[in-house]
Amino acid sequence: MLGDDWLWMATTWSPPADVPGGFSTLTTVALLVAALVKAAYLWLILRAPVRGALDGRAKALRALLYLAVVYALVLWSVIVLLPDVVYPAFQLALWTAINVLYLLVIRWRSRVLRTAAGAMFAVGLAGMTNGLLEQLDLPALEWSVGVELSVTLGGVAATVLTVVGQRRDGRWSRGTQVAGWSSAGFHTLMVPLNFGFGSVYSGDLALPVLINVVGLVDIVWFAATARELPLEGSPVGPPPVRRVIRVAVAAVAVLPIIALIPPEQTPRLTYTGGSAGCYDRPRFGDLKPAEREAMFLCLARSTDNGFSPMFPDSRSDQEILAFGRELCRAKDRDEQKAILTRAGSERPDWGVDSWDLVYVCPEIVGATQPDLLRSTEEAAEAGAAYIAEQNAKCRDPWPKRKGVVQATAKYFLFVDGDHGYLVHDPEDKAADEEAERATDRVYDDGRTLIGVSGSAALVGHLDDISDLCLTVKAFRTAPPRRMAGWDQVTEVPIVSRSGRLTVPYMGEGGEVGAGIPMPNLAIAGKGRYRLRVYVRVDAAGEEHLIVVFPGASEERLKLKP
Repeated sequence: MLGDDWLWMATTWSPPADVPGGFSTLTTVALLVAALVKAAYLWLILRAPVRGALDGRAKALRALLYLAVVYALVLWSVIVLLPDVVYPAFQLALWTAINVLYLLVIRWRSRVLRTAAGAMFAVGLAGMTNGLLEQLDLPALEWSVGVELSVTLGGVAATVLTVVGQRRDGRWSRGTQVAGWSSAGFHTLMVPLNFGFGSVYSGDLALPVLINVVGLVDIVWFAATARELPLEGSPVGPPPVRRVIRVAVAAVAVLPIIALIPPEQTPRLTYTGGSAGCYDRPRFGDLKPAEREAMFLCLARSTDNGFSPMFPDSRSDQEILAFGRELCRAKDRDEQKAILTRAGSERPDWGVDSWDLVYVCPEIVGATQPDLLRSTEEAAEAGAAYIAEQNAKCRDPWPKRKGVVQATAKYFLFVDGDHGYLVHDPEDKAADEEAERATDRVYDDGRTLIGVSGSAALVGHLDDISDLCLTVKAFRTAPPRRMAGWDQVTEVPIVSRSGRLTVPYMGEGGEVGAGIPMPNLAIAGKGRYRLRVYVRVDAAGEEHLIVVFPGASEERLKLKP
């Protein structure tokens, strides 16, 4: 009567869902059924505690169980507003206390059963501890999917053992035990869905609604366990009518879920990649193991920049992952093309690059390209170490003549198509225009490979290289020409309009530039300077020496052509 928004809020206790075209008939029916089931659940949760004597441990357990109920119903909406680390810390503290009190309060009547329950509790707490360590950026275990599955199944086993303990204790009613068994059954049903062996989404909201409702059986069990702590003697089974009602409620809640699980051939979209942020392209080493396959699936379905996705939407997650592993084993692009064509890709000619495949088969890609396995921090450290190693290979070619300022480093160029490097005034208002004109003029004299325009000089290279050793020196007066041992020496005019002349620095994350920050060569401030360029090529590679000193001459000198 009031519309879809009110039905949704009344049933799910959450803000309205934005569904174009409104809810389907199946979703509406699911919401109406869910409303009735949740009303029954709420009545069971809010029943008053049974009166009776409680010792200190039992009182603490009752308080903590009710705190778990309040958290699941209300408190979570407050905690999500706090820093991310609060949630795992709260959960770990709460369930450590509850599990310890379970072991102390429940009369297990079997050391083996108590020990087994304690072991399963420890497995669950270990998973929570690992999550907290990750949030705190402290060393944590990188668990595989198999280990995470084992931890999840350990949680189910802990629930089963606790219910068995309640039955042996004798204080808890058959209805409470049924709620416990239902909780274990629900989490067992969710295991294949959560780990990609089934579907959690069939294109309609009915299934998520029903899953949300059935999941409340945990809260019913916690509340019933806390409520019946004082009971003594043999449990009294629920009246026949109430038993029939509970069976009917369970059937109404669970059977639609089973009916809505689609057949195997239906695409399963378990992984979305949304949490991994595939458009930001995080490095493999920055992702948790559970996020890496999601990362590949996100890339495989990406339509960034308007391009067709790698795989069509008709392919399920499992199919895409299987095709991805086939692509990892492909010997060449032609074999990749055949695989993508078989998968129905609209862009089979593109193939798939190693930096995409590393997320789905790191053991194969990492064998030949281990750098792709690094985290951002590891990549930065490796890059810095490489640059330092390359810089160390360069030596000052004129050690006896010290400049007012000087530096020696490796200058990194693009492998192909790089004209050379600039000696320029970076703070000149016309710096970009001057650099473009210097680039245009670099080939005016093909024998010197130096183009000059005002405050910029582009120095080319003789050899077909990707980097060279560069030394820069600034003097107050013209030093001796000293041309012996050099293949080419050229002197040209250059001006500094801002009082700076330098060579570009590669910087963090850069690919082109000097391996260290270069000094300001305009030691006399604004004005005209002479730029002398020494170049030679030998077995060790190409080496350049840049000498700068004040000078008003605008003559271009080929001292050693």
